[in-house]
Amino acid sequence: MTSAPHETDAASAAAALGFPVPDAELAATLAHRLGEVDLALEAAVAQADALADDVARHLVAAGGKRFRPLLTLLCGELGDGSRRELIDAAIVVELTQVASLYHDDVMDSAPVRRGAPSVHSVWGNSVAILVGDMLFARASQCVAELGPEAVKIQSRTFERMCLGQLHETTGPREGEDAVTHYLQVLSDKTASLLATSARLGAMFGGAPADQVEAVAAYGEKVGVAFQLADDVLDIASDGEVSGKTPGTDLREHVPTMPALLLRRRVGSDGTAEDAALLAALDGDLTSDEALSGVVARLRAHEVLAETRALAQKWAQEAADELAPLPEGPVKTALMEFATAVASRTV
Repeated sequence: MTSAPHETDAASAAAALGFPVPDAELAATLAHRLGEVDLALEAAVAQADALADDVARHLVAAGGKRFRPLLTLLCGELGDGSRRELIDAAIVVELTQVASLYHDDVMDSAPVRRGAPSVHSVWGNSVAILVGDMLFARASQCVAELGPEAVKIQSRTFERMCLGQLHETTGPREGEDAVTHYLQVLSDKTASLLATSARLGAMFGGAPADQVEAVAAYGEKVGVAFQLADDVLDIASDGEVSGKTPGTDLREHVPTMPALLLRRRVGSDGTAEDAALLAALDGDLTSDEALSGVVARLRAHEVLAETRALAQKWAQEAADELAPLPEGPVKTALMEFATAVASRTV
């Protein structure tokens, strides 16, 4: 039996979202509204100055997964998903995310972002930082249109993102557990904006207060799960599938959960093999041969499975936060996203 055209279009929309939305009608609605967000986002980053305009549009034009605005729109469906404020809220969270990437890439010396050359590698660090600041200012302008409560939420989120980056840069204090420190960094730097994306969506969609709090807690925990899964991908991914070179974070000696768990083992009851692997991990990984050797050894080590299990634990805890939500396509989509996050390959 041949599907009706609107059914086929809806199914295609579900696949195009890159977010598991089993209900085809909901997927089609979200895809349409995300298109509205993209158009509004282009207008929101436009600058009168030609150089600023080129730089500000660079990462927006590169695309990206748009998880945050999509989460805003999805949670808005808990109430009246057609409200104009939802588009504005989605723009706020995506502008905040993009602005943070301009700064992050300078700090991390990242050469590529969203499949395009990073801003600092094209225009230099100073331009990247200044335009990132301009985009944060634009996000502030947009959120001001949503009222004082939204301004407070966005400013608290921005503060947490800055603290997360600060603590990632400085590392754990003397005597502080490195794993606990790292989880807090993930919560502040990444998960806080996902929590706000969900909160603003439910809030401006008109959902009841208990549902607003539920999806905010969900966003916080699913954000940590997402980043832990990313740590697994850095080691276990097939580069041709994920588009990410295995061991990129290891090469840059960026702390990730598998490395932290290995370091904890060596500091307590680790084996000689653990110590040898940690020494290799801390060594010179600039050559492809050295990097691939460490990646292969970590793939076979228990710390990778432990990190995957942690991602699954946080994802399950995120799903558990959805208990106050009514049964239906929105709750189902959020549940399936939590499951997909912990086992993702890209």
